[in-house]
Amino acid sequence: MTPNDQSKAARDLAALAPVIPVLVLEDVAHAAPLAEALVAGGLPALEVTLRTPAALDCIRAMAEVRGGHVGAGTLLTPADVKAAKAAGATFGVSPGATDTLIQACIDEDLPLLPGAATATEAMILLEKGYDMLKFFPAEASGGAPALKGIGAPIPQITFCPTGGVSMSNKDDYLKLPNVICVGGSWVAPKDMMQAGDWAGIEQLARDARA
Repeated sequence: MTPNDQSKAARDLAALAPVIPVLVLEDVAHAAPLAEALVAGGLPALEVTLRTPAALDCIRAMAEVRGGHVGAGTLLTPADVKAAKAAGATFGVSPGATDTLIQACIDEDLPLLPGAATATEAMILLEKGYDMLKFFPAEASGGAPALKGIGAPIPQITFCPTGGVSMSNKDDYLKLPNVICVGGSWVAPKDMMQAGDWAGIEQLARDARA
């Protein structure tokens, strides 16, 4: 899978809904019902961050949910890529990008959404064949005004901003011509997961989709 193919696959996934839930899961028992609630609410592309010991098992459980597309976030090393692919991830997300990580995703045929925070980083990735990127950390990097500024001279790159994106500011990003979707964790609050309020999470997903 070439970088161009990876970008096309990542863009197709990003276009499924305006929000990609960014999920930090500590209990594998939450994985399947959470995925079912989010998919039912209209958010089929799900990013599980590899920040907890349960993450890979959660990806395995979510991969079985019909209609969902489960990806692995926070890919940092080739080992992360191999483990994510083996667990059933259908795409990967990284906070930045290195040649080693990119090659690992190519070798594993795992579509990659690589991160960039500056025009230089975006240009380097474009040169490598990636024109669908993650803008991270979005708010800390200047938010929607910064991304609008990057888009003016590099309109051929499209982004999924994450990092500080919320229900209250997501529309600031989504109205930009170089933004396809945003990533955020607000659709799966920890307290609602612990309470098993899957109906409430489904409604949050519907609100985000709308």
